Amino acid sequence: MEWLSIINDSIEYIEGNLTNDFSIDDICSKVYVSSSNFQRIFSLVIGITVGDYIRYRRLSEAGQDMKKNNKVIDAALKYRYDSPESFCKAFYRFYGFNPSQTAKQSGKLKYFSPLKIQLSIKGGYSMANKSISDFYWSNLNTQYQDTRTDKQRYDAVVRWAIDARRHNPTTFDNLTDWILDDSEWTKEKLEDNKEILMVGILGRFKEQNQLLRTYLKQIKEKRVVNNAAYTALDRFDEQLFGLNIPDYLQNAVKTMFTDFDEMSDKNIRKLIAGERTGIVGVDSVNIFGYINVLKECDASVQWTLFMPEYVKRQQKGFEVASFEYCRMDAFRFVGFEGEEYFNVDKRMAKMKELDQMKEYRSGFNYDLFLMHHGGANVDVPGAWRGIWGRIMKQNAPVPDGYVAFDFVPEAPKTVGFPFISQFALAKFTGDIAAMHSHEGYDMNAMYDVTRNIILAQNVCIPYPEKYWTAEVFLNGCDNDGTGYMFSVIKDEE
Repeated sequence: MEWLSIINDSIEYIEGNLTNDFSIDDICSKVYVSSSNFQRIFSLVIGITVGDYIRYRRLSEAGQDMKKNNKVIDAALKYRYDSPESFCKAFYRFYGFNPSQTAKQSGKLKYFSPLKIQLSIKGGYSMANKSISDFYWSNLNTQYQDTRTDKQRYDAVVRWAIDARRHNPTTFDNLTDWILDDSEWTKEKLEDNKEILMVGILGRFKEQNQLLRTYLKQIKEKRVVNNAAYTALDRFDEQLFGLNIPDYLQNAVKTMFTDFDEMSDKNIRKLIAGERTGIVGVDSVNIFGYINVLKECDASVQWTLFMPEYVKRQQKGFEVASFEYCRMDAFRFVGFEGEEYFNVDKRMAKMKELDQMKEYRSGFNYDLFLMHHGGANVDVPGAWRGIWGRIMKQNAPVPDGYVAFDFVPEAPKTVGFPFISQFALAKFTGDIAAMHSHEGYDMNAMYDVTRNIILAQNVCIPYPEKYWTAEVFLNGCDNDGTGYMFSVIKDEE
């Protein structure tokens, strides 16, 4: 909390000197920090620069003075502007009308209140407060005199990541709602909204990512740090700068970065905002927007930080015997579906027919229970399918009464089949009942642990378009499953 105290002290100094000449160096000398560190942390915590904060406060107070019919030259001198002309220009940019019109426009006077840092930021524009301060920003200590052990330092960032994961999904959804709210995007609000979105949110995430890198690199025992966190941060930074985003979003994002006034266009804002995807991030949407992309990137950073330890704690009574990523040539999954096949005898009778197709075996000969949603989200009614079967060669025939699905190494950009023949394969050992436990898990223990290892390594799960999973019966489907497969997209190393 040291930096929060420093920023509070700096704000008190600013508030006491709004009508006096002072510099940022003067502020820093009062709070005993370097200018570069102070400006960076001030912007990270508050969401705007020190210079902008001083300007907003002076112009807010000047607006109140002008309501009392004060002269322009008096206000310019009082709030330390070089000339009445420079004051008038700044006043117009801030309010949208000239100082001489203040009496007629008094109902439109906005007021940027003094800030006071407590557990959240108070004051300023109400929308800025809601959109910015609801994110669970990092306040990690990057000072080199930190005396904690490497393990203690990493535990601190893990705790932050867990808390951020609890807070941020809803905040991103609320940000989506705000961007879609026409009443918040009138012409007179665009300048404020630019500060909120581009500086207070995107800019602050950029600062936070750099802070996290610095913090992690100061941990000397490299085995403590999950290196996948760096690749997650790199990807997040690319997206924050508008790089490597989906093709259908590129024009809207470029427009937002280069001509923010165009955000008054609802069609552009729809592509920027997307739609609410829920706490877990898997709710169905018609438009997956730029904010949805950033929401996923934010989650990826958090997953890489806390998932490795979380996965260890999830293995209660069992453990991962092996874990690998597999990339197969094109294959065909041949199988059968229906509630009757949850009966072991009926299931085994069907599997025996597949045993006869020896010339079409793929080499991956485990019995599987394949599950998919046809490329739809999990919340779409009737989309889920579960099929017993095996992976066969690409040209395998499909016997009567069976179904087949094709998988290819590089799937086209379509929804659903063909699915991707890349997957993670986890094999487990230990208590069978513990592996299949549902209590405390999203699906069951094997599903959760397999998925969470993938998330911890920042490997892409192609949800929902190419998403599939499978329970693996390493000893035949007349025995319990002790393995799990998850579709992934992973670059070759």
